[in-house]
Amino acid sequence: MYAVVATGGKQLKVEKGTEAVVERLAAEVGQTVTFDVLFVADGEDIVVDLDALATAIVTAEVLEHFRGEKAVVFKFKKRKGYKRLKGHRQEQTRVRVTDVALGTGKPAARKATKAEAPGPKAEKKAKASAADEAVTVAEAAAAQCEAVKNDGERCGNKAKEGSKYCGVHAKKYEG
Repeated sequence: MYAVVATGGKQLKVEKGTEAVVERLAAEVGQTVTFDVLFVADGEDIVVDLDALATAIVTAEVLEHFRGEKAVVFKFKKRKGYKRLKGHRQEQTRVRVTDVALGTGKPAARKATKAEAPGPKAEKKAKASAADEAVTVAEAAAAQCEAVKNDGERCGNKAKEGSKYCGVHAKKYEG
């Protein structure tokens, strides 16, 4: 029996006992994780029905976290003397699939498998949620532009007549 699972924006064919390298997961070494199942095949039987796949479970044990091989990024413009060399190493996790099962009961509860490391993305999400709160609080001031700047503050300009945005933001949000 094998299954196709989705993790890290990619699809992966797994069987019981196989080891796979996926994008970094938010789980400690030794913990078990479950994956979203897209396809299950058991001999001649193939399952792609969404209701049946909701009960399918693929569990795996986290073996290690590591950084992948270095990818070299080289930028070059001919006859201009422009050369830039950079490198990148992707954070990865090695997992061992412990079970591939097609259940018969209720749909299984899924765990989040994507890592949410503190960093720029987490800060942007926090700023976005703060911006959403700022928009709901300031809805009373209808004459003020409703656009929210990158730092989370609302635009201080007066809204155009017949619009909820000022002349600067009307093209961006209404156009």
